[in-house]
Amino acid sequence: MAISDGDYANLNLFEQFAAAAYCPSNNNVQAGGVKIACSTGNCPIVSSDDVIAVYEFENSLKTDVTGYVAIDNTKSLTVLAFRGSKSVRNFITDVDFTAVPTDICPACTAHQGFWNSWVEARTGVLAALKTAAASHPNNRVIVTGHSLGGAIADLAAAEIRKSGITADLYTYGAPRIAGSALSDFITNQNAGGNYRVTHNHDPVPRLPPTAFGFVHISPEYYISTPNGVVPTTNDITMLTGSINKQGNTGNNPLKSDINAHGWYFGQVGACDPNSGFEFKN
Repeated sequence: MAISDGDYANLNLFEQFAAAAYCPSNNNVQAGGVKIACSTGNCPIVSSDDVIAVYEFENSLKTDVTGYVAIDNTKSLTVLAFRGSKSVRNFITDVDFTAVPTDICPACTAHQGFWNSWVEARTGVLAALKTAAASHPNNRVIVTGHSLGGAIADLAAAEIRKSGITADLYTYGAPRIAGSALSDFITNQNAGGNYRVTHNHDPVPRLPPTAFGFVHISPEYYISTPNGVVPTTNDITMLTGSINKQGNTGNNPLKSDINAHGWYFGQVGACDPNSGFEFKN
């Protein structure tokens, strides 16, 4: 069944905020902020609106977690966006599968690399969100990210909601972050919507494997169109459950296509000047 026009517009919009996290120009916030823009033209709605990044984070010691907090004065939003994998430290983070305890919920463990990334960012991020709430108390809070950024966004949204803030979560091509205890906790928080977007034959949402005890949050919004084709409402299906083989999880692994990971409503990482990889210690 097709999704609604409203859901479609939001999925498209917040993919553009996730795409903007790859653009270096949005990671140099000075006093007064910087207008969000994508030099490659893949965030046209965001670029045309009055959207100002008021806080950025990058080059952290362990994980190189990178992103920004922005105020969208056109749509009355406060957006927290996380960048996907780009540096050596990011890729090391991706494969750090060990499950470690978290302080989000009792007996809840998470992928160590993703958890460490959120822990490195959270003090500054939570402070920035508090400042934004003071100056824009009626803004709707959004947490978004692509790939690794989506995984970190899951954890960030969970903690932001626990603090009493309603936050909608939009992720694109996010890997699994945890076992059922934490994933189900996030699914059932009821303090904002969950929109986990996947694409046909994208291999990243199938990692880490379920055999390692990892499952997804729910629901999934599954895009069935080929690479390079902008989906319509009829091409996106909402699916529920932590393991639902009608969506990306059920894709034939022999047809996995890493290019499908980069394409959602457009080329998400197009703004990355190093074609997705940056050599950095």
